[in-house]
Amino acid sequence: MNLFVGLDVSSETLEACFLGNQIDQVFLRTRFTNDTVGASQIKNEIIKLNDENHFKKIMIGMESTSLYSFHPAIFFQNDQELKALNVKTVIEDPRRVRKYAESYDTDKTDYNDAFIIADYLRIGRGTTSPMREEKFMALQRLTRSRYQLIQQLTETKQHFLENLYYKVNTLSRELDSVQVFSATTIELMTEELSVDDLANMPLEDLAELVQKKGHGRFKDPEVFAKTIQKACRNSYRLDKAMADSIDTILGILAREMRGLTKSIKDLNKAIEDLVSTTPEYKCLTSIPGVGPVYAAGILAEIGQIERFPDQAQLAKYAGLTWKRKQSGNFESENTKLSQTGNRYFRYYLVEAANSVKNRVPEYKTFYQRKYAETPKHKHKRALVLTARKFVRLVDTLLRNHQLYMPPKEAKETE
Repeated sequence: MNLFVGLDVSSETLEACFLGNQIDQVFLRTRFTNDTVGASQIKNEIIKLNDENHFKKIMIGMESTSLYSFHPAIFFQNDQELKALNVKTVIEDPRRVRKYAESYDTDKTDYNDAFIIADYLRIGRGTTSPMREEKFMALQRLTRSRYQLIQQLTETKQHFLENLYYKVNTLSRELDSVQVFSATTIELMTEELSVDDLANMPLEDLAELVQKKGHGRFKDPEVFAKTIQKACRNSYRLDKAMADSIDTILGILAREMRGLTKSIKDLNKAIEDLVSTTPEYKCLTSIPGVGPVYAAGILAEIGQIERFPDQAQLAKYAGLTWKRKQSGNFESENTKLSQTGNRYFRYYLVEAANSVKNRVPEYKTFYQRKYAETPKHKHKRALVLTARKFVRLVDTLLRNHQLYMPPKEAKETE
């Protein structure tokens, strides 16, 4: 006989259902507090039931509710008494459990949800992969926070660009995106100097100001100064009330961008300090173009590679799969990316693949071939397909504990 413990987790409670081999074999359905007291009570119930029934297999399952499920999952996984009974703790995808729940004609309550999770485990639909080790969970906190700050920085830059258009509407025409968001440009656009001040300032004085703001890094500050002046002279003028409002907004957004940039640098340092202690880190950073941050982001979401049976499951976890569309003799070549997987994992895979394609000839050739295959969404499609190819490399290196070797070198060593 087996025991399946389904837990519906909230911030305050653990709704539990203890289920046997049959759907009507419910040993216990009750509620515990979501703390060490409640978790200990669940553990004791498992031990008590095992003493009475001598279970061959015991599984504890809960949905991945991130914050709320973290503590109980770690508690059960690390408990020595449960380890002695070979109790397996798993975290399930809420979407898959929800789909399974649709087969039941019952109300959605915490009481019923715990039973459905237990039954989901009972019929063998639950994951067979172990949970991540805590070092990977710690790394995940850092990499996901970095991801969120990157999204905030991108959004703040968009707001800055929108308001900058009100102030100097031709600036983005004269400068590329890198120059627009350079520290020098931002400082010039957020100082007390008006658009007219910048437009009418003697070129030598503006060039000197540019060089000062750029800390002497400009080889030819006059060229940059001329571009700024051209944009200022050709742009529309705002009345004082609107100009003052825009200047206030730009100043606030500039401070926010600087703060976010510094926070991201601090996270990068913390990520590198933590990930450098993991053996898997060297495997991934041996790939040209994969630095500490990309390697950390990938490792944080994978955890132990043994959690996945093969590279296909790894790609599915990232949402880098395409559903097949076939009927009779017809099979569609135009299928959409599933994108139902782990968005953080997908983000770091795609970013890493984008970097790798610029440094590894094999990936550059593959990207260019895919880029030329379609007239629409050329870059996006080619990059996602390159990321899918990159998954196979990641899986191979991690599973075999080996460093990257270019194809020619790999053949020579065989």
